[in-house]
Amino acid sequence: MGVKTVSKANQISDMDATTLAEQIRQGHITSLEATNTYIERIKQIQPKLNCVVEERFDEARKEAKKADEKLITADVSGALFGVPISIKESFDVKGMKTTGGLIHRKNNVAENDAEIVKKLKDAGAIILCKTNTPVLCFCQETDNKLYGRTNNPWDYSRTAGGSSGGEGSLLAAGGAAVGIGSDIGGSIRFPSHFNGVIGFKSGNKQVSQNGSFPYVHNPLQERMLGIGAIGKSVQDTAMINTIIANSVPKKMELNRFKIIAPQKDIHYPLSNTTKEAMTKTIKHLQKQFPIFDETPPFFHESALLWQLIMSIDGAKEGKKIAYRNERHSPLKEFLQEQLFQSSKVHHYYSWAAFGANLFRPSEKKRIKLEEEIMKGESILSDYLQNKVIILPVYHTTALPHGKVYWELFSIWKTFKKFIPFVAFANTWGLPSLTIPVEEDDSSLPIGIQVISKVGNEDAIFQVGKMIEQIRGYRRAPVNQ
Repeated sequence: MGVKTVSKANQISDMDATTLAEQIRQGHITSLEATNTYIERIKQIQPKLNCVVEERFDEARKEAKKADEKLITADVSGALFGVPISIKESFDVKGMKTTGGLIHRKNNVAENDAEIVKKLKDAGAIILCKTNTPVLCFCQETDNKLYGRTNNPWDYSRTAGGSSGGEGSLLAAGGAAVGIGSDIGGSIRFPSHFNGVIGFKSGNKQVSQNGSFPYVHNPLQERMLGIGAIGKSVQDTAMINTIIANSVPKKMELNRFKIIAPQKDIHYPLSNTTKEAMTKTIKHLQKQFPIFDETPPFFHESALLWQLIMSIDGAKEGKKIAYRNERHSPLKEFLQEQLFQSSKVHHYYSWAAFGANLFRPSEKKRIKLEEEIMKGESILSDYLQNKVIILPVYHTTALPHGKVYWELFSIWKTFKKFIPFVAFANTWGLPSLTIPVEEDDSSLPIGIQVISKVGNEDAIFQVGKMIEQIRGYRRAPVNQ
């Protein structure tokens, strides 16, 4: 039987950013060669996935050529020197559009780089493209009226998740070395889980949102927002976090940690394959650590608290942007789109904005909510001092387009059944890492979360590297 050879293009497409950066520094691969490889990959996969909304291929080639010339004549530094990466559409990149998926912003070109983009460029990264999101990143599925729908590379009829769905789809198909996403309600973790990539949501205010659109002004909502890498390895997520975070996490001794995997008291629906993925993860970790079955404080309350925080202003700021300060009824816009396909705003946003207004907490409830969050944060900080939590991301693998949306945005509050695993990290501002560990019978990936408190990121990454051994990243076979 002959040995199957892997082309150099496929080798590059499979490489994570850390490995590629080392290969470039050692002269085994040129930056231009890597950049051209990813450009060709994007051209191959884009017609089926619709994950990229804007490219800067010519500029990227010029920057790669300059990087190669610099490598010959001078010592270079930067963890991402010469490495082609992708960026979620919501982050400003100088000379590129930031639209939020809105037709009336289709010509909005950023004049400056977002703070994290500047840091990535300073580390040597080359920006290839920007990737698709739902309107104003306000949904866990990726579709909008300006750029259309992004597909899952394992099954085009399935969701890529959201709001960083374009990043998840692109990286799963090997379209960049690493990418950047953001997460206020699972927006990194849903795409990581559904597409089979590794994703890291940073904790409360650990990464600057300056230059991110829309900017999150409300303090309770801002503390839920996390920004981090979506890519092919745990080591990449740790490396990117070191570049973009406000401070470098300190090294931790993992033998001082307890690993918590709540099971007995978790009564939310989980598919059999998701349960099996959790069991496989626990058995793998039990080789080195005892696993404790206990439910973290405030776990069951987190989903409702998340929904109240997301509804705190009735989506007032978002509606101003989406409807251009005009007096529009989200419900009317939703019905107009459903019945006549005549709204300029995708119905995902209109219905979600209607729900946010419907469930907006009263001033009395908002004050009580702030008190609950302050009290809960203190208790959880003590609880997580030397603990890491293992949780699923979602109850099942990637569903057909539109199904996840209606599970999470039903007026019957079915989100309370389906979003607790994701909401826990957002509600309490906790860092969370997602790693693919299993596949279902249809080859759709299943991801598992590793969660702890701010300051324990190194422990999260260490546990993540162990879990990564189970399956880890596998490139989706688009056009092969």
